[in-house]
Amino acid sequence: RVFRHSLFTFFCNLILSLSLDHFRFAVSPIMASSASSGAKFVPEEDNFLQRHVAFFDRNKDGIVYPSETFQGFRAIGCGYLLSAFASLFINMGLSSKTRPGKGFSISFPIEVKNIHLAKHGSDSGVYDKKGRFVESKFEEIFAKHSKTHPDALTNKELKQLLNSNKEANDRKGAIAAFTEWKILYYLCKDKNGLLHKDTVRAVYDGSLFEKLEKQKASKKHA
Repeated sequence: RVFRHSLFTFFCNLILSLSLDHFRFAVSPIMASSASSGAKFVPEEDNFLQRHVAFFDRNKDGIVYPSETFQGFRAIGCGYLLSAFASLFINMGLSSKTRPGKGFSISFPIEVKNIHLAKHGSDSGVYDKKGRFVESKFEEIFAKHSKTHPDALTNKELKQLLNSNKEANDRKGAIAAFTEWKILYYLCKDKNGLLHKDTVRAVYDGSLFEKLEKQKASKKHA
């Protein structure tokens, strides 16, 4: 309980400290993604992790910059502050891991083809070491934790899932897992506070992001 409270307080303070002017200053040197060579990056068909991340590769050149992460979060309905926080948190955390053998880059690019190298601990294991979808691990989430409804998670059950996946001495992995699942729950829970199985599956293959983007676009033009 103390860990969750401290983590929540940390996130709130960090998000509130980020103004849009500060965000623009922090990423102003890199707001424009590098020019594409013309060839579009296509995720491997069976690599769900690549497909998941490729949504945020807005120009489809195989590299995700903070500005693209920001645009992606805005596209699925997140506010400015959450999108700004996510773009910094994600790109600063994952960039170097996806660029083995390359030096530090102030633009914090994420190479989609190497996203499996950035897998963190304290996760569900639904992605294997190569980023492929593991059906048995996905089913295990709901077999173990969806007690109130067979194909959905309550907020309490989600907390139990996070606690069961938490590994000893893995604070970074636990924070990453907490952030991912809580954003998902915030965006996709239904009116009864349930996070449905088909929604979670769609997150793993990235198709949910495309659906949310279309829904937001349709509301804007309604």
